[in-house]
Amino acid sequence: MDIREINVLVLAYLGDTIYENYVRKYLVLLGIANVDALQKKAVLYVSAKAQAKFLKKLMDESFFKEEEMCVIKRARNNRSTSHPKNCDIITYKHATALEAIIGYLDLKGDRERIDKIMDFILK
Repeated sequence: MDIREINVLVLAYLGDTIYENYVRKYLVLLGIANVDALQKKAVLYVSAKAQAKFLKKLMDESFFKEEEMCVIKRARNNRSTSHPKNCDIITYKHATALEAIIGYLDLKGDRERIDKIMDFILK
């Protein structure tokens, strides 16, 4: 199966779990020992608004390769009309695009590239 043909929402579905796992590990390794505190800190990274902001920063830095930008644009331009009540459709699409590129890179087996994206976000 050609991973470039996988539905971007499926890529985002996968990418969401990977992204959240990176964030959770990062916060635990910071030494935060209270679950409520972990959850409050995690929201600063995993909310659609935060993810959209991180995608914009990465794009402003010309971080992504051409192949990666194709996946991001496909996800951003997906015809989805539903989105959470706590954010607008544009923000949601950008957050989905960040999750999709992480899912894509995971299926591609490029953990090093995911590490670079997450290092950029978490540092």
